Amino acid sequence: MSRRARVAPADVGLPDGGGRRRTPGLRREEVAVLAGVGASWYQWLEQGRDITVSPQVLDAVANVLRLSGDERRHLYVLAGLNPPQPESPYDPEYLCEGLQRLIDGWMPYPAHIMDPYWNLIAFNDSARMVVGFGRKPRPNCLVDFFTDRAYRARAANWEQNAGRVVAQYRAACSERPGDEGFQEIVAELSAVSPEFVELWAQGDVQAGGQLVKEFDHPVAGALYLESTQLRVPARPDLTIVMHNPVADTGTAAKLEWLVSPEGRRGGMYSVAG
Repeated sequence: MSRRARVAPADVGLPDGGGRRRTPGLRREEVAVLAGVGASWYQWLEQGRDITVSPQVLDAVANVLRLSGDERRHLYVLAGLNPPQPESPYDPEYLCEGLQRLIDGWMPYPAHIMDPYWNLIAFNDSARMVVGFGRKPRPNCLVDFFTDRAYRARAANWEQNAGRVVAQYRAACSERPGDEGFQEIVAELSAVSPEFVELWAQGDVQAGGQLVKEFDHPVAGALYLESTQLRVPARPDLTIVMHNPVADTGTAAKLEWLVSPEGRRGGMYSVAG
């Protein structure tokens, strides 16, 4: 009822009744007509009765009530249906300054941000020095994992992680079934990497979580990092990947040195990506 009160009759092309309404907003009967459902059915929906609903009808009601993406998902949950994929209110190219400050604040440890297809959106300075980001315009992290020779030369446990990386990408695909963006990445990579084709054909699926990466860095030496994928509700289309040093490996001290003035002077070279 509170959501009906937010929508004025004039907002949806209805007469306002000349101020004779006892309550603000739309009446139940008006919502039902605009959504193309029966008035009794809509009343039962508001009352939380056990009725049959479909995504199409819920979307129609949500449109009439002008629900936000979060409110629409909540409506699905209340009706006992799986909610739709979260949508960002921002343009895909927009990266709020707060997220860049977040990964910059993770220094001296590497961190980067990917879009749903694992295209690189942003990274901090440590990720540039350790992983090698910044050498290519808008790279794709999955494509580079298989095709960047410099990266593979320094990724000491590449073979151990390859299957898990592909399984995590398939899990990302499953969140957006039928999305042509994923199909394009898979087709692009399949055309150039037999290793990817073999792993993709296995059909393994694994939700993004922690992955231990071992780098043979040309200046700092062996680096052992736990990468963790994080999601921010305000930007469900983005994934933040934070790298944390594995305990008792000396990696933390090496990263501190690497981003120091002395370490930066020693790092004037081409690093893997």
